[in-house]
Amino acid sequence: MLTIKQITEDTDKVIRGLEKKHFANAKETIAQVLELNNKRKSAQNQLDKNLAEVNATSKTIGALMKDGKKEEAESAKARVAEIKEASKALQLEMDKAAEDLQTLLYTIPNVPYESVPEGNGAEDNVVEKMGGMETELPKDALPHWELAKKYDLIDFDLGVKITGAGFPVYKGKGARLQRALINFFLDEARAAGYEEIMPPTVVNAASGYGTGQLPDKEGQMYHCNLDDLYLIPTAEVPVTNIYRDVILDEKQLPIKNCAYTQCFRREAGSYGKDVRGLNRLHEFSKVELVRIDKPEHSQQSHQEMLDHVEGLLKKLELPYRILRLCGGDISFTAALCFDFEVYSEAQKRWLEVSSVSNFDTYQANRLKCRYRTAEKKTELCHTLNGSALALPRIVAALLENNQTPEGIRIPKALVPYCGFDMID
Repeated sequence: MLTIKQITEDTDKVIRGLEKKHFANAKETIAQVLELNNKRKSAQNQLDKNLAEVNATSKTIGALMKDGKKEEAESAKARVAEIKEASKALQLEMDKAAEDLQTLLYTIPNVPYESVPEGNGAEDNVVEKMGGMETELPKDALPHWELAKKYDLIDFDLGVKITGAGFPVYKGKGARLQRALINFFLDEARAAGYEEIMPPTVVNAASGYGTGQLPDKEGQMYHCNLDDLYLIPTAEVPVTNIYRDVILDEKQLPIKNCAYTQCFRREAGSYGKDVRGLNRLHEFSKVELVRIDKPEHSQQSHQEMLDHVEGLLKKLELPYRILRLCGGDISFTAALCFDFEVYSEAQKRWLEVSSVSNFDTYQANRLKCRYRTAEKKTELCHTLNGSALALPRIVAALLENNQTPEGIRIPKALVPYCGFDMID
């Protein structure tokens, strides 16, 4: 959430940033914010004046009574009662303005950094880097959903029977490959200094608001109505909320956490897109990186996270590219985001496997996540996160890009985790 200070210090910059994200009616919304803030401040100022007058007048009543000036004392009492009654209305006015202001601020996305390119959508993202091994497949190469059936790795129909579309059942070496990837990603994160967390996969609404999934992504989250709880779309939500309403010591930063969880996304509105096989699921496994940092160090943290994800893709021997997302494609909460995509040789398309984002103080302001400097000053933290990695499309690319006439080859880095070097 943007702070009032950020908005008032450079209103034009905020409006330009929101327009870069194609946020509708940016000028009008910011004007509403400023109007509500002025209304809240005006009511607060008058309340302060009223309180001062009540205190001053109340002090005179005793003295007036003592001096026998009963009529003047009664008049002073009446004035105190009148001010208190007026203050009740003012308090209601101030509370309503503050509530409306908070609600409006929740609907405003983060302002992107200057380094975020202009653009309307995915077609305008900038390719920063390409790497990995080129793949040459036989002419009769199969897509992963056919490979999964051929080698009895994943049963999509059984998932439909048990739950519905988008909830596959992994079997045999398919299940072992999932577990191998999870352990590989967690071990790599631990070696890079991340502390492993095993959080709940269900969160309350406060947690959803804290990281910005609510109210923006409410329609994409599975909601347990009876208990007013949400299935998490990513481990970012519970792990980052560990630091909600917390004041950290500067010496604790940067905090580096990683977590494996199942993730749940309704993917509402995705119909008509390429949703075959593992390309778009409602439940999937993911290892997430979360960092809490000082503002002056968050750029370095972001680069370290990018390097970490790139290192994973190199070890998996997959062709990849890194995209700098444009204003029209960057997420609601991010100030800067890079996507990692792997190339599926069988599908002849790029598959997104990770987003690595810097949220600046946007989430921290919602979370009230702060740190205390050496000078005992309290400042907002920066929050960052990134997938390292999401499994479905990694599995799709691994199956497709490593198919041979003898079977599916397992990358060298995964063999110790799988316990086999070939799926046949």
